[in-house]
Amino acid sequence: MKAMILAAGKGTRVRPITYTIPKPLIPILEKPVMEFLLELLRQHGFDEIMVNVSHLAQEIESYFKDGQRFGVRIGYSFEGRIEKGELIGAAIGSAGGIKRIQEFNPFFDDTFVVLCGDALIDLDLTAAVKWHKEKGAIATIVTKSVPKEDVPSYGVVVTDEEGLIQSFQEKPSVEEAKSTNINTGIYIFEPEVINYIPPNQKYDIGGELFPKLVEMGAPFYAISMDFEWVDIGKVPDYWHAIRGVLLQEIKNVPIPGTQVAPGIYTGVNVAVNWDKVDITGPVYIGAMTRIEDGAKIVGPTMIGHNCWVCSGATVDNSVIFEYSRLGSGASLIDKLVYGRYCIDKTGASIDLQAAALDWLITDRREEELNQRSEEDVIRSVLKDKQDS
Repeated sequence: MKAMILAAGKGTRVRPITYTIPKPLIPILEKPVMEFLLELLRQHGFDEIMVNVSHLAQEIESYFKDGQRFGVRIGYSFEGRIEKGELIGAAIGSAGGIKRIQEFNPFFDDTFVVLCGDALIDLDLTAAVKWHKEKGAIATIVTKSVPKEDVPSYGVVVTDEEGLIQSFQEKPSVEEAKSTNINTGIYIFEPEVINYIPPNQKYDIGGELFPKLVEMGAPFYAISMDFEWVDIGKVPDYWHAIRGVLLQEIKNVPIPGTQVAPGIYTGVNVAVNWDKVDITGPVYIGAMTRIEDGAKIVGPTMIGHNCWVCSGATVDNSVIFEYSRLGSGASLIDKLVYGRYCIDKTGASIDLQAAALDWLITDRREEELNQRSEEDVIRSVLKDKQDS
């Protein structure tokens, strides 16, 4: 069976992470979120997958390649252009991306599934597709019920008793909401739906195609299902996703590595004297990371691979990306450190270089290079003295 993963967005709400990492490659404890989607699709028999790419397209293609090592076959549809030898992303909308693939060569020849490439889901796709076919639907949205107070954060789908979609509400107030069923970005389509997407223009599934189907009175349904769905639309969502995995609230994502103590997991070759550090789980520490004596780490916390936490530093309820060096005066509580940026759990970020704090939190590789340069200078001076 065939599927499509939408992976062309810039991920502006997840900046600064998406300056250098496309959203589908954002790691959930070292594993890209899109990899979980491929595993889900394969489990339910979807083994031919198209992925539309644009922003940092080469990163996605280089990681997943043709899909062989994930047990599927992947093709890519690049949306953009080349200027002076550089790829410039120019996404054509979620529906426009589907139309482009179909116009190149009719790929979607039977019922197919469309997933957004930035969410962790644990859904019975087989049951959803079966329901879609029984309804005789041209399109189906998989929805999820949320507490009424959370409705203003989402797009709401309003249906009749049979599940036929009547209307949509975009982030309504609690008082105005006509439903608590939200759009999860999981869609089931028949190929004929592509006939309603105009060619050669930017076109969106949610904002343009779906309202058209409702207006036409098409057999367009929504099925509300109870499943795990973690949308990584914003930095706070990502922070909560990591917490959820470490606290084992997200059941379909195991904590990787080796459990060296209750609630403490590590990758390979982690340098730490366990009796000389203060660590309270759940904590994950990536491979080749050094934790100096006297450091304090409080979970839920993830520290990426090749990091360096100095003596006297505190990391509490935080996410530290790879190659970060935290100086002895660093005290990070409810923070996310990514390269030169420190972000709080609301999404507000500080550019460490601009704030002149890059001496406290910096790139471990830069620090090691500086140390090597100093050592080289010392060796050179000593050698000159010996020679003289």
